[in-house]
Amino acid sequence: MESNEAGLPIVFVHGTRVSATMWRPVIHAIGRRHPTAAPDLPGHGKLRGEPFSLPGAVEAVAEAVDELGGRALLVGLSLGGYVAIATAGAHPDRVLGAVAMGCTALPRGLFGAVYRGVARLAAGHPQEADRLSAFAFRRVLSRAQAHAMVAGGLSCEATPGVVKAVREMDPLASLSAYPGPVWLVNGERDHFRRNERLFLRACRDGRLVIRPGCGHLTSLTDTTALTRQVLDAAAVVTARTYGSSTPEGAR
Repeated sequence: MESNEAGLPIVFVHGTRVSATMWRPVIHAIGRRHPTAAPDLPGHGKLRGEPFSLPGAVEAVAEAVDELGGRALLVGLSLGGYVAIATAGAHPDRVLGAVAMGCTALPRGLFGAVYRGVARLAAGHPQEADRLSAFAFRRVLSRAQAHAMVAGGLSCEATPGVVKAVREMDPLASLSAYPGPVWLVNGERDHFRRNERLFLRACRDGRLVIRPGCGHLTSLTDTTALTRQVLDAAAVVTARTYGSSTPEGAR
């Protein structure tokens, strides 16, 4: 768990096979403007070896929210986005808003079959898959971000459980159940954009943001732009939640 103190609380949720450390560059850029937390999900980071489940992931995020005072803005990428959506649907009273990145695809049909096949292959050869993932991060991300992606260890063996959980969840129902503001953020070249309009229609208070030229992971490359996006969402949520006043510790 990483945290600091000030402003509106923000909980960051990591993606598949990486850990909470992936968010270190953004958390460092935010500094003391907001209290932040980044929990490890089951099967990842410090919880590597535990079976992944969506209820377990939602519980980990809810616990992080509670540690920051009981209500927070959620920010998640890929698996983290799906978990953020599920947490918002399950605990709308504890989620002040959600920035869900790279997670607007329903892994069904051919897309789902490919997704499952890659996961099985990675789990069957986890050490090789971990090395390939680390190599890919170094190729497409900045040095600092690539280091953050691997700093907490990689867990490719967890991917089949993750894929199964995501396939079985109903993100559209979770979005429909959540009344708060949602930002659906996709890279222009992200293959997880395929159902973004369906996700947007499911939101009760949603907006779709497309990041030009970015793919699924390369949205992380420009830390300054990503941090600004998170801070802009936090400002909207702060204004809606507290009006002209500021949360305790922000002054």
